[in-house]
Amino acid sequence: MRADVSAAVAEPRDSESMTTARAATATRQTVSIIIPIYNEAQYVERILDRVQSAPIPVNLNREIIVVDDGSTDGTATLLESIEGHRTIKVHRSVLNFGKGTAIRVGLHYATGDYILIQDADLEYDPNEYEKLLAPLLDGRADVVYGSRFLGNLTGMRWRNYAANKLLSFFSNALFHAQITDEATGYKVFRKNVLAGMTLRCKRFEFCPEVTAKLRKAGFRIHEVPISYEGRSVKDGKKIKLRDGWAAIWTLVKYRFID
Repeated sequence: MRADVSAAVAEPRDSESMTTARAATATRQTVSIIIPIYNEAQYVERILDRVQSAPIPVNLNREIIVVDDGSTDGTATLLESIEGHRTIKVHRSVLNFGKGTAIRVGLHYATGDYILIQDADLEYDPNEYEKLLAPLLDGRADVVYGSRFLGNLTGMRWRNYAANKLLSFFSNALFHAQITDEATGYKVFRKNVLAGMTLRCKRFEFCPEVTAKLRKAGFRIHEVPISYEGRSVKDGKKIKLRDGWAAIWTLVKYRFID
């Protein structure tokens, strides 16, 4: 052990170079990746592996914020064992409040210049982060949605397909959103876009609420194609038919109120 320490300190260091490197790191921007999670014990370790190892633009730092929304299947225990070995922040709720609430909690902790929402299952591929972030970094967009319908889509049941198409139709009809995938799990924002926005979502209304409020604030939603591999209820998918009706109502409601 002493030999290792001696070897590490014996090599001369350029203090000016170290100072420059520290300054460069300090001025780099950060992407905050918010992961709302509820009863995903079978996936949590794999998704965190993928999120932490996924390539991101070289000029960005990565902040991972996991919000455990009252899991009862061992997810919380797994997060306890993982937390100390990863560059992540973990918030634990005693009760299950819903995905929308978990995202709002994550936004409270986020310190990054960009906010990226990541589902805790394996339906979305973190290796597409660079593609999602590119339009924000080069100034083409303030908001980016990853569209499953413009990319490679597999495993989506016909009922979910129809519901997703219907939600996009209402978004375009009510808000002139000109998008193909309102309910996508991959949404990325400049932090200042969300800073002045009051969100009230509790369950799966985050997507329609944020879409409505973005468009009412005058933000154009830029879409990029992504890959998607759907899972079944048996595999842990939690969204239900009532959530689809709630999403439509949310779009209609925020057309007329704030």
